[in-house]
Amino acid sequence: MGKNMVDTLKKNTSASTSAGQARGSSSPASKRPDSATGPDARPLSDAALRQPELYINRYTSLLEFNRRVLEYAKDASVPLLERLKYLCISSSNLDEFFEIRIALLKQSLETGSIQSGPDNKTPGEILEILSGRVEEFVDEQYRILNEELIPELADNDIHFLKRTEWSKSQEKWLRSFFKKQLTPILSPIGLDPAHPFPRVLNKSLNFIVSLKGKDAFGRDSVLAVVQAPRVLPRVIQLPQEVSDGHRHVFVFLSSIIHAYVDDLFPGMKSTGCYQFRVTRNSDLFVDEEEIDNLARALEGELSARRYGAAVRLEVADNCPEKLRKYLLQQFELGLEDVYQANGPVNLNRLLAIYDLVDKPGMKYPGFISGLPPRVAGNKDIFDAINQGDILLHHPYEAFLPVLDLVKQSASDPDVLAIKQTLYRTGPDSAVVDALVEAARAGKEVTVIIELRARFDEAENIELANRLDQAGAHVVYGVVGYKTHAKMLLVIRRGPKKSLQRFVHLGTGNYHPRTARLYTDYGLLTCDPLIGEDVHNVFMQLTSLGKVPTLNKLLQSPFTLHPKLIEWINREAQYAAEGKPARIIIKVNSLTEPKAIKAMYRASRAGVSIDLIVRGMCCLRPGIPGVSDNIRVRSIIGRFLEHTRVYYFHNDGKEALYCASADLMERNMFRRVEVAFPIENEESRKQIMEELDTCLKDNTQAWILDSEGNYVRASAGGSKPVTAQMVLLDRLAESS
Repeated sequence: MGKNMVDTLKKNTSASTSAGQARGSSSPASKRPDSATGPDARPLSDAALRQPELYINRYTSLLEFNRRVLEYAKDASVPLLERLKYLCISSSNLDEFFEIRIALLKQSLETGSIQSGPDNKTPGEILEILSGRVEEFVDEQYRILNEELIPELADNDIHFLKRTEWSKSQEKWLRSFFKKQLTPILSPIGLDPAHPFPRVLNKSLNFIVSLKGKDAFGRDSVLAVVQAPRVLPRVIQLPQEVSDGHRHVFVFLSSIIHAYVDDLFPGMKSTGCYQFRVTRNSDLFVDEEEIDNLARALEGELSARRYGAAVRLEVADNCPEKLRKYLLQQFELGLEDVYQANGPVNLNRLLAIYDLVDKPGMKYPGFISGLPPRVAGNKDIFDAINQGDILLHHPYEAFLPVLDLVKQSASDPDVLAIKQTLYRTGPDSAVVDALVEAARAGKEVTVIIELRARFDEAENIELANRLDQAGAHVVYGVVGYKTHAKMLLVIRRGPKKSLQRFVHLGTGNYHPRTARLYTDYGLLTCDPLIGEDVHNVFMQLTSLGKVPTLNKLLQSPFTLHPKLIEWINREAQYAAEGKPARIIIKVNSLTEPKAIKAMYRASRAGVSIDLIVRGMCCLRPGIPGVSDNIRVRSIIGRFLEHTRVYYFHNDGKEALYCASADLMERNMFRRVEVAFPIENEESRKQIMEELDTCLKDNTQAWILDSEGNYVRASAGGSKPVTAQMVLLDRLAESS
């Protein structure tokens, strides 16, 4: 935080405090030395709250999140193969950062856009800041791999062999492998006027090869490109007979191609072989106002994604400068866009090792997700829900009850209709299987499939076609808005032929695999008012009619954002009246400026605010006179924290909502989202206890300071608390 900015804020807020004292206030807050918060603190003006120094840049914040992930790759308390997995995740995250975020910045720069966020930085300024930080990040990734992970894996009898370390028997086996398994697939391309530089797929492994000698036609060839198809594994495990008694011995595909690349150019000699990879803009553009079939338009765009504009070039760190510049020229990139790799250019593909090696103590211990007692003791999911709301907290509790609701609905003769939103479900989805079964059984099945779920578009198109062929009504949401709400509605004939609605609402996707990896809340209920609300939202999505005022749900892009702002302001009013005021928000990202401004005002009024934000956070906590009462923490652990929870003390009449929405502009204004109340006392108590556990975490929590830096929490002399382990222990105790 710049000194001038702090001084200015102190002047502004001290004036406010003096004015309050002149009015004779006896509030404790106004008597604290140098305090600018409390009932008599004047609200900061909109102009003051627009000062760019009050906001952290969203791009640098996202990169900082990835840095926190990378920290676990060198954490000795984490099982070794899990550390390798964190390294791979950081690589995958960085890929997406370039494909989407950097690509957008470059696009803005090329079109001359100077539009900036609340931090007032232009695309060019942000790119300049990120360039050096990303370079440091990449260097740290390879340092961790080469200096920490590979040596420690070797100490545990998991070996990565360099070409200089191959024994004669290993060299013989690898040459045979190259000849039989690789040569038939590889297509080397010599570069000359008749063989121009080939199109290079997004994130594919390639090699630039310098040559000497003459080809079969007597021509001098200088350069060639070898492309490694994606079907080839990036790490090859040697068989036991050539592993010198070791069980797990691996060789990088790039090492094998380097060793035998001469065999691809008979009669010629390679003088250098260097791996490279290009990352391309992978955001899809579909003008929804100009098309008549979204699925067909997206299918056309998906093939183009593989050859979007280049945004990053990764090359081997021993690649000569001349060849680096040549490659940059081919992809129309600048020197600032090249990153040198001291190892395989795609670290994410090392994730194969995690699946190939199974050694005790090198992975997190397994666990069996639990079931709420009422569900565990009742095979009839409808009967269980009829007895009262059921809260599920994945992965500590199983996703099975949600699957059971869909499966039983498919076969139950009393079920008349099923309606569901699908955002990400996975290619082999038990949910989709049940919906197909229900449609074939003659039930009315309506599915809202969001085709534009980034990087899952192809799978979603396939699922949509499958459901359509089964006779389900398939709708692609609303033009201009992504359908991100997680809703399942079952209409069932009850006693005396009355119709009853059963509902599932969640913070995460209908994806059984991510239900084992992500923390999410799900609510199963037959509350008539919630059922009516969900019905009306589905009617809106399918018929495009206006939704009546909802009873209990909040919906983006209509009521969710204004209601959150209203509730933040309400807490500020309570604080100004000297009443207890408290806000707890747990989301993946916090970037929406109006909400941040409202929280700054609430903080000045004396509201105690705790924010648990896993990823991007543009709010600066701890600024004197602005955000003294705001604390921000990020929890990175075994599971991806994905729950979205909004809590307001409300003068003792507590409001507690779970939601599909983060506190971002896109979720509030450009998506269809749903927030749902937690009204069952037992469920409310559970969520509040779990939020409290997150706030007590002093091992996997990272605390954000006013400078935008994250510092890992320390137990110090206190008892270590790891929120996710506490919840797993509770699961074990209840099993």
